[in-house]
Parts: sequence; structure tokens; C-alpha cells
Amino acid sequence: MKAILLREIKSFFGSPIGYLVIGLFLILNGLFLWVFQGDYNILNTGFADLSPFFTLAPWIFIFLIPAVTMRSFSDEKKQGTLELLLTKPLSIWEIVNGKFLAAVALIIMAIIPTFIYVIAISKLGMPEGNIDMGSTIGAYFGLLFLIGAYAAIGIFSSTLSDNQIVAFIFAVFVCFFFYFGFEGIATLLPSLSTYIAALGMQDHFKSMGRGVIDTRDILYFASIMVLFLSFTVYKLKTIKL
Repeated sequence: MKAILLREIKSFFGSPIGYLVIGLFLILNGLFLWVFQGDYNILNTGFADLSPFFTLAPWIFIFLIPAVTMRSFSDEKKQGTLELLLTKPLSIWEIVNGKFLAAVALIIMAIIPTFIYVIAISKLGMPEGNIDMGSTIGAYFGLLFLIGAYAAIGIFSSTLSDNQIVAFIFAVFVCFFFYFGFEGIATLLPSLSTYIAALGMQDHFKSMGRGVIDTRDILYFASIMVLFLSFTVYKLKTIKL
């Protein structure tokens, strides 16, 4: 698994993909949070918190993470190297986990520089240091689990076609549905809204963003990751060598 992980990370940074993903994420967040006027502009909210960032980031990741994962297996299929990869002395789970962890590692590299936002807001607070660190830390944990869930969906989507665009579109759709779809369905069924919303990622992400790390939220995201990684392994096992 370590070999696959290192190979994928080298692949990301051996091409413009890794730098583009990190740069695009930081530029988009920087523009929306500090430059563009609107609901996401931190300076206009009047509050010393990062809630605009944690509202915006999941939506950026809906497109950015599928862009990272779309080539994971679809590119291997297109170039005819998938069969060679599957014959290596590695289990399918090790191959899948290696690619999954590499994608997660790349996105984590993209969010590390955002810690400077915490310092900046802490300095801007009145009095200085007036920031709710509990909710901020909880929201960062929630973001890590959300990244893992999106990456698992993206890895699975990449096994469905040798066309990277098809894999990207399918992953975006599934990520969007799991993040926002259940919330939308819940509004149509008010009597069951609490139960339906609990099936979506947004409800659990917001729960962690309140600074409460609930085992139910952790189990939810872990279940999504295990489910889609299991689908990926099953799909790869059906490939005839």
C-alpha cells in the first residue's frame, strides 16, 4: 500500500495536477472570503469566526476532489495498465487504500495553509484572540471526514469508466446528492425531515462544526468511506485479467 501511496503522490506532483488543486482551492477561498463582496466575505460578517470558510469549502470540494480522483482507475483502464497493477503482489484493498489515502493527503495539503485564516481572525477579533476555537477545531475535523467521504466516492466513480470526464461528472453528482440531496428531500417531507436530513453529509458536518465530536457523526462518515471503498474493491474484482 505504501508503494501505491508514494506512487500516486509522486504522480500528483510530477504533473501540474497537485499544484493546480492546491493553488485553485486557496485562490478561490481567498477571493470569496477576503476580496469578493457577499455573504462569504469574513470582513463583512462582523463576527470573528470561520463559518463562511466552512460553508464554502464543502462546495468547492464537490468539484475539486472528483477532479483529483477521476484519473485514479479510469486512467489505468485507458492506458491498459490496470491489469498489470492488479497482478502485482498487493491485495486489491491495498491498491484501493493507497490511491484513496494519496487523494486525501493531497487535499489535506491544500487545507493546511488555511490555518493562517485562524490566526488572522484571532488577531482581528475584539478583544484580540476572541475566536471560538472549539467550533473551529470541530469544523476542521468535520472537513477531514468530509474530504475522506468525497474521496471514497471519487475513487469508486473512477472505476466505472475509462473516460475521466464521465468519472468526474458521476462523482460530482453523487457527492452533491449526499451533501445536499437529503436536505432537499427533507424539506419536501417535513414530518420525516429530521430522519431524512440525518442521512446526508451536511447534517453531520454541521454537527461537528458546532464543536461537538459525536461518535454518530464519525461512524456516519466512516460508513460512507467503507461503503464506497468496498464498492470499488468489488468492481475491481469483477475485472477479468
